[in-house]
Amino acid sequence: MAATGDESAVMDSICKAPAPPTDLQLTAEPEPEHEHEQEHRRDDATENPKAKRPSTNNDGGVETAEEATEPAEPDINELCRDMFDKMSVFLQGELTATCEDYKLLENMNKLTSLKYMEMKDISINISRNLQDLNQKYASLQPYLDQINQIEEQVTALEQAAYKLDTYSKKLEAKFKKLEKR
Repeated sequence: MAATGDESAVMDSICKAPAPPTDLQLTAEPEPEHEHEQEHRRDDATENPKAKRPSTNNDGGVETAEEATEPAEPDINELCRDMFDKMSVFLQGELTATCEDYKLLENMNKLTSLKYMEMKDISINISRNLQDLNQKYASLQPYLDQINQIEEQVTALEQAAYKLDTYSKKLEAKFKKLEKR
């Protein structure tokens, strides 16, 4: 049965697709319905004479085996050179980016080291000041102890004064009682 319209276009595209070099390409030759399809097939046959061999069998529905051909290859050396150049540019970019990352890390480490040195200096100063304060507190401790003793004595003296005041009031009250009698 002959291929029509879209089927014919699909079959033509299948026939034109390059086959891998080790595969055999088996296609059925559909009968052309239009003259331009017949001319197109003639052009294909003249472009690649090894690809299409005329069938000796007159039966139109029988598939024929065709010799596999490799598609025309562009200059491999030029393509390889181009690929290596592009890979070189890519790797240069990657290595440059990596180097820049390491430089950035190095700068960050230097800045961090400087900050830690500043913090170390600050902590040393704080430690010295704290030691000075502790020494001053230790030198003031006897005076603070004396102040505490004086405070205790003042409290005891105050209590004694209250007791004395209460006692004197009682005595006064007794004395007034005795006078009235």
